[in-house]
Amino acid sequence: MTLHHPHYQAPERPVRPRDAASLVIVRDQGGGPEVLLGRRAARHRFMPNVFVFPGGRLDAADHDVDLAGGLNHKVADKMHRKWPPRTAQALAVAAVRETFEETGLVIGEQSNGRLRPNLSGIDYVARAITPPDNPIRFHARFFTIDARHASGDLRDSEELHHLQWFPLAEALAMPLVDVTEFVLQETERRLGGWRPPGVPLFSYRHGRAVVRYE
Repeated sequence: MTLHHPHYQAPERPVRPRDAASLVIVRDQGGGPEVLLGRRAARHRFMPNVFVFPGGRLDAADHDVDLAGGLNHKVADKMHRKWPPRTAQALAVAAVRETFEETGLVIGEQSNGRLRPNLSGIDYVARAITPPDNPIRFHARFFTIDARHASGDLRDSEELHHLQWFPLAEALAMPLVDVTEFVLQETERRLGGWRPPGVPLFSYRHGRAVVRYE
């Protein structure tokens, strides 16, 4: 399943993608790796009713959040090749904030509804850009973290329903959009010990998906 939607009408000119971030949370309780996925609400114009990772748009406020811990230097170095430090940090904050809002899971510290993200356990694993003929486009950065860094009680939200932990092999067999499937494949390969030659960019050219490592 691609990111094209059958009811979309292609714009006359490509829409500028909005900055976004998602978080792949992985756990292993002895039976093999599992990932957290939820189904997007039917009211969404973008990818309704499909299973995705927690995530969403970058907010302006994500640039000025009090942190409980910053990016580790290896992840920061990877991101600073493409974006200024303030932008790189804000993208990771967005992934953690959206995860908190959509799932109730806290990565950092939370008091009276206020979240202080801890980014030290996060890795940056991929980015993707929605096809140019879509009227709704995102430039999404995908991060990953071990579930041991998360606290709180998992709960559905208005954004994501049917949140649950899926065995990685089961998740890969689900009818997912191609970007989600690709990120899961990258996750599986990394967990198996593979070291990528860079950070993959998943994009589209002439209607076909293209992957390039940067």
